Amino acid sequence: MRVLHERDGNTRVLARDVDVAASTLSRARGLMFRRSIPDDYALVFEFDGAAARDVHMLFVPFPIDAVWLVDDEVTQVERLRSWLGLGRARADVLVELPAGAAGDVDVGDVVRVES
Repeated sequence: MRVLHERDGNTRVLARDVDVAASTLSRARGLMFRRSIPDDYALVFEFDGAAARDVHMLFVPFPIDAVWLVDDEVTQVERLRSWLGLGRARADVLVELPAGAAGDVDVGDVVRVES
């Protein structure tokens, strides 16, 4: 599984080591209590429809990039601070990446999760 970023006809891999938070427990836990994540890692949350989706950084001791998507189109990108970061945007998919991994991802770009 990979997370791909597409813009202006160019495609690059954002992550090759991808976990999907599919269960209620894995969604609630997210990245909490981990010491770090690999540079090539993404945690993906898939939802049944687009709605406002929250991200908090409580018990996450490292910063991350969060990318909110609706139909693979980026609706919001935020760098969230460790412990205190909060983010909210409309999405049917939310992708959490190491800080800096989504540095060149902009609203309107395409980000796809590929099996």
